[in-house]
Amino acid sequence: MSAAHDELIDLITRKVMEELARRGTAETEPRVASGPGAPVGANPPGASGAADAPAPVPPPGAHEPDPETRERLRLFSVSGARGPEETRALAEAGASRVVATMGYCPASDGLASLIDHTLLKPDATREEIERLCREAAQFCFASVCVNPNWVPVCRDLLRGTGVKVCTVIGFPFGAHLPDVKAYEAHRAVEQGAEEVDMVINIGALKSKDYALVEQDIHGVVQAVGRDTVVKVILETALLTRDEKVMGCSLAKAARADYVKTSTGFAGGGATVEDVRLMRETVGPEIGVKASGGIRTTEDVKAMVAAGATRIGASAGVKIVRGEASSTQGY
Repeated sequence: MSAAHDELIDLITRKVMEELARRGTAETEPRVASGPGAPVGANPPGASGAADAPAPVPPPGAHEPDPETRERLRLFSVSGARGPEETRALAEAGASRVVATMGYCPASDGLASLIDHTLLKPDATREEIERLCREAAQFCFASVCVNPNWVPVCRDLLRGTGVKVCTVIGFPFGAHLPDVKAYEAHRAVEQGAEEVDMVINIGALKSKDYALVEQDIHGVVQAVGRDTVVKVILETALLTRDEKVMGCSLAKAARADYVKTSTGFAGGGATVEDVRLMRETVGPEIGVKASGGIRTTEDVKAMVAAGATRIGASAGVKIVRGEASSTQGY
């Protein structure tokens, strides 16, 4: 970033912090009574009208944010407001237009809040993960969904934005041992994950080893605790209709929060028919996440109409903008 860009961020941040500090001081100081009927001694000598006097503006640097906040502001290129107080402060400072960022979405129509903004390719770089988080904060997606090694990075970047950190467990094949999946899920939560999307043991399901499948899911549910959302990936492209129904039933019995269609890595993604079948199977008690190959607003609307309550997509920005996307995979 250029020095001019850094200076602009510093100036905007300082102005916001100064105004918020001034407002906080004005609200916490006792009001000074004046005029007829005021209690004797309410106004010290020379204090008449002091309540109407403007508070002094702190000198530059007096209310600098802490280093972590400065870095987050710099990383996200904040040049707008994160809430109503900051919006008003900037407007009073002379701004003619304010861009809301970092989780403050006054005009959200709800579409973005259904989407897990996803980047699961194995060669994803830190720069791409940072961009994913910036987009998620700007558009107010439900979460970012990333591989486990990126969870701490996303946790730090998204703190305070309202966007959750989601990661994948046993991904993408689901062939890990149950205790390994449980440990992986537990460690992910320790590092900041708030949602986990686990892949079932697909071979066990197709072999009708239903006890192992349920044990696999239940182990993850127990490992992460009540406050973490668990979504169970069935990989519907590899299953028969009866296997899809059984997979949904086992996930519900194991107390998962969602059933989910696909990883996006098995040659097929979500279909309206699969989403409808999954919703019919689990009923209204748990969520259904459609993922894999969802690239347009129309795709999202079709999945929601079929019963989906969450969408996994790597084309989230283009979807909410109503643009076509050629994104492949998840």
